[in-house]
Amino acid sequence: MQGKGTILYVEDNQDNRNLVRRVLEVEDFSVAEAKDAAQALERLETESIDLILMDINMPDMDGYTLTSKIKSMPQYKNVPIIAVTANVMRGDRERSLEAGCDGYIQKPIDIDTLSQQIERFLSRNTNG
Repeated sequence: MQGKGTILYVEDNQDNRNLVRRVLEVEDFSVAEAKDAAQALERLETESIDLILMDINMPDMDGYTLTSKIKSMPQYKNVPIIAVTANVMRGDRERSLEAGCDGYIQKPIDIDTLSQQIERFLSRNTNG
C-alpha cells in the first residue's frame, strides 16, 4: 500500500464525509467511508484499515456502541479509533475514551489540523 494509510470515516452525514475525504486525500491518505454501523463493519471485513474516524451521533447504533464492538474484536483492538463529534459537554470526551476511542476530535472539524492529528495517532500505533 502506498500513501500514509487508509482511514475509515464512519459518518451518517454525506457532506461531512465528502469534506473529510477531500481534505485527507490531498494529504495522501486513502479514505473509506461508511454511513452507518453495518456499513462500517462490512468495510472492516473487506479492507485494511489503519485508523477509524468515528461519528458518535448516528442512527441505529451510536459511535460509542460501535467503538466498543470493534475494540472487542481481536483483529481490530489495536486499530486507533478517534471520536469525531459535536458532543462537547463535560464528560463527553471521557465517555468516548471509556467506550474505547483512542482520541477525540471536536466538530466542526478543523480542516487545517486534521491530517496532523491523524498522523500523530498513526505514529503512536506503528511501534508494533
